[in-house]
Amino acid sequence: MEMKSVTRSLRILEAVAQHQPVTVGELTKLFGLPKSTVQRTLVTLNEAGWLRANRKDTTRWEIGARVLAVRPAALQGSSLFAAARDPMIRLRDALNETIHLSVPDALHAMVVVDRVDCDQAVRTFHDIGDTSPLHATATGHAILAHLPAADVVELVEQGLESYSESTPTDPAELRTELKRVRADGYAVNRNQYRPDICAIAAPILDEDGTPLAAVAVSMPDSRYSAAQVPDWGRLVTDTATEIAARRLGT
Repeated sequence: MEMKSVTRSLRILEAVAQHQPVTVGELTKLFGLPKSTVQRTLVTLNEAGWLRANRKDTTRWEIGARVLAVRPAALQGSSLFAAARDPMIRLRDALNETIHLSVPDALHAMVVVDRVDCDQAVRTFHDIGDTSPLHATATGHAILAHLPAADVVELVEQGLESYSESTPTDPAELRTELKRVRADGYAVNRNQYRPDICAIAAPILDEDGTPLAAVAVSMPDSRYSAAQVPDWGRLVTDTATEIAARRLGT
């Protein structure tokens, strides 16, 4: 009975990935199962991080970013991955630092789904599937700056954990930083999450302004230069804009 339940869960997960965003009713018709069974399975997969409610229509379900963490190759056929790869390589060549692409798992975390390495002897490294908090990272700030205010309130109410002396744990400080990100177009992280690691990130926006992902350059603190941040920020922002346009075929 337990194996049958696992098999059913995997089939529903596959169906959501194929038809997303999809409703409970649509899945019920597809599998011929009781609505309560499908709903219970969806909730279980959601609690485990495999599925999530669609942000625009919470009655519809879609796969969570953690699916990509386990199987990053699943992203390779997507318009986002295809659009991002070449611009990320060009950004790496321009800066000779590590470039990574991250997507939000709702408000839970940012998930690294692609990476382009540099040839520096000392460099940052992000495993595909690595997760990090939104409030303590440049990629997270790039996303948060373009989410509805209610989402930021929800994140703040969950508590802003401190990871270093630089982590923004005061809600007012975080909101001020997000305002700056919206104005400048890019976010900066200097040792806010991991010691001696800095990053500059920009959001990749959908046509309606929804943040889909963030592209970032990261480097050891020893190579960080405040004077160069505006130039780095422009390059990262231009890369994010190019990825968004390529994804939409423009």
